[in-house]
Amino acid sequence: MPHYDVIVLGGGAAGLMSALVAGRRGRRVLVLDSSNRVGKKILMSGGGRCNFTNLNVEPEHYLSANPHFCKSALSRYTQWDFIALVEKHGIAYHERKHGQLFCDHSAKDILGMLQSECDDVGVTIRTHWQPAGIAATDVAPARFAITDGTQSYTAASLIVATGGLSIPKMGASGYGYDLAREFGLNVLPTRAGLVPLVFDDPFSDACASLSGVSLDCRVSIDRDPGRAKAVHAAFTEALMFSHRGLTGPAVLQISNYWTEKQPVIVDLLPGEAVPEWLSAAKRNRPKTLLRSTLAEKLPRRLVLLLEQLFWARSRELPLAGISDSELDAIAQRLTHWSLTPSGTQGFATAEVTLGGVDTDEISSKTMEAKRVPGLYFVGEVVDVTGHLGGYNFQWAWASGFVAGSYA
Repeated sequence: MPHYDVIVLGGGAAGLMSALVAGRRGRRVLVLDSSNRVGKKILMSGGGRCNFTNLNVEPEHYLSANPHFCKSALSRYTQWDFIALVEKHGIAYHERKHGQLFCDHSAKDILGMLQSECDDVGVTIRTHWQPAGIAATDVAPARFAITDGTQSYTAASLIVATGGLSIPKMGASGYGYDLAREFGLNVLPTRAGLVPLVFDDPFSDACASLSGVSLDCRVSIDRDPGRAKAVHAAFTEALMFSHRGLTGPAVLQISNYWTEKQPVIVDLLPGEAVPEWLSAAKRNRPKTLLRSTLAEKLPRRLVLLLEQLFWARSRELPLAGISDSELDAIAQRLTHWSLTPSGTQGFATAEVTLGGVDTDEISSKTMEAKRVPGLYFVGEVVDVTGHLGGYNFQWAWASGFVAGSYA
């Protein structure tokens, strides 16, 4: 039965980072992945350009039941460390808005870099692996016995980097959570994150009619003083209408904070003094229709929908014919448009999974399970989820680095 110092379950971002770091320490490492190739989510990320990290990584960009847990790993392997690795391999990259870093050419460059680093330190990678059983063993130096039904292995350390439930067509499964439970670890409830929001009719039909319309908005969830743990979050980025509801970066970001039956608030004109602007338009162009004025700043198809919703009875009146109080009410609705989603598109299109292995079960210094020596959890399988913009990759690199340094 082949024995390894470290076996890594999952050949994604966190798994490959764990493997190469452990390999650098002279450890004999095996990566087992259920897919036909490693790094599939790396290849599809960022529209094929891989948003591999962000210049502005801070703990507040992450969600977790324990918001302090991520601090240790993020400080020990920073975005600058990963950028140095990218530059070492001569990979061209560029910065986009909000500090996001993308490959100039292809996400294949990042995956190739990780595989090259693994090759250099003798990491063995095996795909098409389907687990049949994993158990603790008392046969030194092995702590774990792993089998797929035809081949068995033993390992002193086991790193679980199996990812979350997002995008099942890429091979995502709940195996890592099941394994944690088998070893007696608590797993927090999971839900889809960074995911489009959907609506019931008739607003669903309205969204479909505007499919493809995009604009920069401020999307927020207002603090609810009636909740014990009220959350306020706001993001100013692009919002896009789709045939099923709302998507775009601002909506994906707010989806991490949204809970069932909670309204989201959309400011269609962030940074604009809308009441003053409309009052000035009424004074200076009293014969103009409101829709014509708004179409100067908003997509016309959207303005026609808003007209039906907000000022249907006054739609053919010139600005002079709309009272100041009604104009103020319209301005309020344009900047505080309250929409209550019926749900999300779920794991099928979610970029990440919220929840996962409880961080109370894991050492933030080593990523090792506190009650199971030699068992480590890294990446998305852990209850740490980043904002959109390279933060989840940075968590994968950082948590993988830490586990690989101790396993």
